[in-house]
Amino acid sequence: MDRRSLFIDKYGSVFAATFVFAVLLSMVVWQSGAGFGYFDITLLAQGGAALALAAIGATLVILSGGFDLSVGAVISLVNVVVASGVVKGDGPLAFLLVMLLSVAVGALCGLINGACIAYGRLQPIVVTLSTMFILQGVTLLVMDSPGGSVPPVVSTVFMGDLLTDLVPMPIFLVGMALLFWAWAKRTGFGLHLYAVGGSMSSAKAVGVNVQRTLLLTYTAAGAMYGLAGLFISAQTGSGDPLVGNSLLLSVFAAVVIGGTRLGGGRGGPMGSVIGAFVLMIIVNILLIFNISAYYSTIAQGLVLIIAVMLSSLGPESSLRVFVRRFAKRIVAFRNGTLASQRGRSSQSVDVCQNSSVDRIQVSLWMRHRKDIKTSLPALVAFVIVALATAAIMGRDISQWSYWNSLIVLSTFLIILAMGQGAVIFTGGLDLSLPWTISLCAFLFTGLTQGSNEGLLYALIVVLLAGAIIGAANGIMVAVLGISPIVATLATNGILQGIALLYSQGTPSGFPPPVITWVMTGRAFGITPIVYGLVLFVCFAVFLFTRTAFGRHVYATGSNSKAAMLSGVPTNRILVLVYMVSGVCAAAVGVLLTGFSGQASLGMGDDYLLPSIAVIVVGGGLITGGRGHYLGILAGVLLLTALQMLLAGSGLPYAARPIIFGAVLLAAVATLRERHS
Repeated sequence: MDRRSLFIDKYGSVFAATFVFAVLLSMVVWQSGAGFGYFDITLLAQGGAALALAAIGATLVILSGGFDLSVGAVISLVNVVVASGVVKGDGPLAFLLVMLLSVAVGALCGLINGACIAYGRLQPIVVTLSTMFILQGVTLLVMDSPGGSVPPVVSTVFMGDLLTDLVPMPIFLVGMALLFWAWAKRTGFGLHLYAVGGSMSSAKAVGVNVQRTLLLTYTAAGAMYGLAGLFISAQTGSGDPLVGNSLLLSVFAAVVIGGTRLGGGRGGPMGSVIGAFVLMIIVNILLIFNISAYYSTIAQGLVLIIAVMLSSLGPESSLRVFVRRFAKRIVAFRNGTLASQRGRSSQSVDVCQNSSVDRIQVSLWMRHRKDIKTSLPALVAFVIVALATAAIMGRDISQWSYWNSLIVLSTFLIILAMGQGAVIFTGGLDLSLPWTISLCAFLFTGLTQGSNEGLLYALIVVLLAGAIIGAANGIMVAVLGISPIVATLATNGILQGIALLYSQGTPSGFPPPVITWVMTGRAFGITPIVYGLVLFVCFAVFLFTRTAFGRHVYATGSNSKAAMLSGVPTNRILVLVYMVSGVCAAAVGVLLTGFSGQASLGMGDDYLLPSIAVIVVGGGLITGGRGHYLGILAGVLLLTALQMLLAGSGLPYAARPIIFGAVLLAAVATLRERHS
């Protein structure tokens, strides 16, 4: 590769992001008709600085080959700590103390993530997802509602100018972060970071201390999140325990727009900073054209998907492979040879499948036996929690009322676990569940308006909507080659915008009486949904253990390339499992309206972590290929019983995500030791 090609490969994405930023900025200037002065520069800098700082931290993690879902939670925690009044006064000393406190809190959070990943050898996704919920709980313990006050000196400094009417302080702050990176990437740490992200095994082979590099990376990323949280505190002047939640999608969109490759080894913070300001310009364009702010998450989700597609258009990208295969089929069809090719292909696949079917069935039988044994700790823990409930709360667990309540409260996780489990068994992850649930609930109540008359029609529409959402996720993962985390995270943002547009921020309507009766009524002394759950569990066990679909799911998760060579239609399986997940989420949205009596904003948010936790706690492997639905069922009962115990113990609500996150981390660590 010549020098010119190397330069384009290294800096092409940064220049592309810069070009897009310049074009969008020109649109804003042209539409405003008033030029672009220092005041406009200051507003743009203030609007994008927090996102840019957070994106720098996320870039470091992604360069190492990781993924950090705790970004927003760290920012929220720093914000409430700064606003809680820990630092008194309003002078230079107070500013210095607040600055050090913010960086220290962020760095400590990153240090915990890094220690679990580097020395605990746990998956970055599981660790940062767990710490995200743990930190959200800690944030609510510090401040459970918006309030508090940030020392005024913080706003004075960060919202002011370094040089009056010449250099806004936000630009100086982001510039200093980039200068620090320009120095750090030339040190041993920077070289090792790129080496680890490029190939961790190769880096280890040449003597790179991978564990120390990962620890330093996550700690430095946390420090950047701390600066982002401090800057948001300067903007708002107060604390808000949810202030960072909306930044997660934007952060990863900025990183991808800036050209950093998901998977590590290529890119840098400079492009991410430009990507952050591109997103801010897009928001400004929406405001200029008087477009609802609800479109912002839709725009960010679409930009993220498009950016990932463009950045992955290499010679062996899934999209190009798909296009080449499609083009070959068209040519073959025109030449009249497609039928014969299909015949020969199907014969070879049949031979391969027939020769290995007995071996696959024996392997699956042995695996299922092992998976059931793996789930025994969850069952034992459930019994312990049930006995603790009887001892602490004085509840008679021998009475049917306890078990009826337990099963009804478990309904949503039992259903979600089949969909999320199918996705995880293939090695994926579905982060679009929260707003799939909410949107489908909005659709259901909006269509029925509290009447039984339109129930059947509404159910068909809602379940079809869930299937379409799942199919979109599956196509992005299987055909376009987008990472499951990125694809479903983007979908979740798009669905949030659609749900807000549909409901205009205030969901209306009520569920039909039949659905309310199913979730809260009685039939022969038992809540009707319990009968349905018995059939659902039997169906789920049969689906995963006795059908070709189930065998293909496990084969895809164990080794997708080997499965494809054995004749497994892996792309079709991936699309189907995401469709199953979407339909399950839609069903949960319907049942939640019957349980709560109405649809509400964010009603699906509380089910993302538990839907993953029950699979891991029940013995499933987060990287795919292992797990049994009966084990998942044991995990569901354990977490629901634990939730009932916590609710009756008088502990604050904030303690629940902390305990759930800790349980997930403990389960992952325990199973890793057992099966590594």
